[in-house]
Amino acid sequence: MKRHVLILGAGFAGLELATRLSETVPDAVRVTLLDRNDSFYFGFSKLEVMLGRESADAVRMPYRDIAKEGVEFRQERVVGIDPVARRVATDVGVHDADFLVVAMGADYDMAATPGFEAGGHEYYTLAGATRLRDALGEFEGGRVLVSVLGQPFKCPPAPFEGSFLLHEHFTRQGIRDAVQMATTFPMQRPVPVTGEVSQMFREGLAARGIEELSQQLVTSIDPAARVAHLKSGETMPYDLFVGIPVHRAPDPLAASGLAVDGWVPVDQTTLRTRFPNVYALGDVSSGPRTVAKAGIFAESAASVVAGDITAEISGEEPPAPYEGWGICYAEFGDGLVSKVEVNFLRGPSPVAARNEPSPAYAAEKAEFAATRRARWFGA
Repeated sequence: MKRHVLILGAGFAGLELATRLSETVPDAVRVTLLDRNDSFYFGFSKLEVMLGRESADAVRMPYRDIAKEGVEFRQERVVGIDPVARRVATDVGVHDADFLVVAMGADYDMAATPGFEAGGHEYYTLAGATRLRDALGEFEGGRVLVSVLGQPFKCPPAPFEGSFLLHEHFTRQGIRDAVQMATTFPMQRPVPVTGEVSQMFREGLAARGIEELSQQLVTSIDPAARVAHLKSGETMPYDLFVGIPVHRAPDPLAASGLAVDGWVPVDQTTLRTRFPNVYALGDVSSGPRTVAKAGIFAESAASVVAGDITAEISGEEPPAPYEGWGICYAEFGDGLVSKVEVNFLRGPSPVAARNEPSPAYAAEKAEFAATRRARWFGA
């Protein structure tokens, strides 16, 4: 009898895990892939929507197009998880599993920053990117503040990519001289994986005349006065406020016993939780060492989980330990993309190489997206 693998979440982790199991052990497992949404999109697509280069509908890939042997996709919302019984309740019914994989990603807590919902903008959701696109169409100049509102957050380069692309947009609109740009973030430096990588982003901000305010956290904004309040007690005026929202684990995890301090702790070598045959990977997971919340690291984790499940079923040797390895492409504007190859867990500290922004890496990024689209959706 086939073993049932139930995957909660159809992002990078869920899609890659379902695909690998379909490729390697279709005769040994049946896979149910659950997601509350009807389609997938790459996180970086939201930047294209923000700039009006793509519509929200154009970047979506419907889950109905998934056609993998032994994989069934179901659009359902998870409402309860029993990790001991490996039983999941949804808005449609109940699912029991031999192997349960939690890959539900991170949700956004817009209300965590007072005033943000009413008077701020964000591009971490397609709806938010669309609203920001419309606001940019009416913006004629003034103070633009891009702020990271909490940690951890998905895709460490994304706040700075947004700043670079807004600079490009204002320049192309012929209003850059009428715009004062600043970015605040609670970290000591941008993209703090290594000093060399951070410096590349610092240089990018400086070259574009974007004021960098590190170790500064916006705690609330006043939309009527157009003032941001900082944790330090200082205030900053703005005409357009763009925030990277506070992240949190999806609601069902808090009551499940899986989450500790907000996220799901795992053995970082295997992505196993403390519950037998229950895994957590991608943005929802945590461990003693930091691995960035980004799709590429979730994808590499999925390969380890696929190997571990296969070994558990077949009795074969387990896979090599998860290393937190991945390649990140970051937009710098004007068709320039940087490439950072990073390994978080192999050595005593993260190792990452700085590769200067170039059109060649923009082409690599496009190929990266095309291969995933073809692999997961056959298109």
